[in-house]
Amino acid sequence: MTQSLTNLVGLNRDQLIAVLASIDEKPFRAKQLWHWMYHRGVTSFDDMTNIGKPLRAKLQEGFYVGRPEIVEALVSNDGTRKWLLRLEDGNEIETVMIPDDGRGALCVSSQVGCTLNCDFCNTGTQRLVRNLTSAEIIGQILVARDQMQEWPSGVEGRILTNIVMMGMGEPLMNFDNVKTALNITMDGEGLAISCRRITLSTSGVVPMMERAGHEIGVDLAISLHAPNDELRDVLVPINKKYPLDVLLTACASYPGARNARRITMEYVMIKDLNDSPEDARKLVSLMRKYKIPAKFNLIPFNPWPGTNYECSTNNAVHRFSKILNDEGYSAPIRKPRGRDIMAACGQLKSASENKKLLERQAKQQQKIVSDVA
Repeated sequence: MTQSLTNLVGLNRDQLIAVLASIDEKPFRAKQLWHWMYHRGVTSFDDMTNIGKPLRAKLQEGFYVGRPEIVEALVSNDGTRKWLLRLEDGNEIETVMIPDDGRGALCVSSQVGCTLNCDFCNTGTQRLVRNLTSAEIIGQILVARDQMQEWPSGVEGRILTNIVMMGMGEPLMNFDNVKTALNITMDGEGLAISCRRITLSTSGVVPMMERAGHEIGVDLAISLHAPNDELRDVLVPINKKYPLDVLLTACASYPGARNARRITMEYVMIKDLNDSPEDARKLVSLMRKYKIPAKFNLIPFNPWPGTNYECSTNNAVHRFSKILNDEGYSAPIRKPRGRDIMAACGQLKSASENKKLLERQAKQQQKIVSDVA
C-alpha cells in the first residue's frame, strides 16, 4: 500500500533534498534520484543501480515513485492517443497525445473537472472536484513517456516533443502546482523539454498571467473565441470578471511576448455565432488596438453529447482564415484530431462523467415519451 508512503514524483529539487535530509542522506542523493525518475523514467528503487542497498532499503520503507493508473487507453484512426487515468483518490482525468509528422504534443490536465463553465466545452459541464497535485500533473507526462517508450530523456526520434496545458481544467487556477510541474518538465537534467515547446492555455485568469510569464516563462495561449464582450460573456463566462479590455491589456504586457514569440489566440469556430467576416475583422482591430504580437489558432468546433452548437462550414472557416492572413496574422486551421475517441479540443471529460450524462439524457427522453403516451 502506498497510502503510508510519500510519492517522490512532483517534489522540486529543494523538497527532494529536504526529504532525504529527513532520513540523514546527503543532498547529492537528490541529484541521483532526479536522474533516475526524470531522465530514465525508473519507478523501482531496485533499478537505481548507483544507489547503495542500504539507502534503497530506506527509500522502499518510506517512499515510492508513483504514476496515475491507466484505466483505458484509446487510439484514434488518425493516431491520436487518449489515456483515461485514475488518481489515488479514485478521481479520473484524461490526457491526450497528438502525433504530427515526426513530433507530437501532449495535452495535459490541471484539474479534475473545471469551474469555468465555458458554454462550448464538454469539460465545462463537469463540476470542479479539485486541483491536481504537481505529482499528478507531471505524472501524466511520465505515463505518456512510458507508453511511447521514450526513455531516457533526449532519445533521438522521440515523438513527445511538446507540452500543452490545455487538458481538463484552468491551469492558472492551480498556479503553484502547475508551476512546480512545469519547472520539473523544463529541467535540463530531467525531462528536458524546453520552455519554447510548452504552451499554457488560459481562459483569462488575468491576475495570474504576469506571474506565469515571470515565474514559469512558457508560451501563452488565450481561449478567446469571441470578438466582443457580449458573446464572450456567454461562451467564456470568466469574461464577466475579466472583460476583453482587461484581458487584452494583460496580453500586451505579457513578459516575453514579442513578434518572435507571439501569443496564440485560440478561436473555436461555431456556425452562425462567431464565424462571420465581420467577426474576423473585429479580431484584427482588437489585436491592433492593443498592439498584441498575436497569431490565431482556428479550431473547428468538436461536437459532444448534449451540445446545441454546430461546427462552422468549411467555407466559413477558410474565409475567416483568409481575412486574418491577408491582414498579416498567421491563422492556421487546426485539423480535428481524435474526434472518434472524444479526444479533440473541448471534448475531454472522464468516461464516467460522459456515461452519467448519457444516462441522464436517456432517462429524460424516457420520461418525455411516457408523458406523451
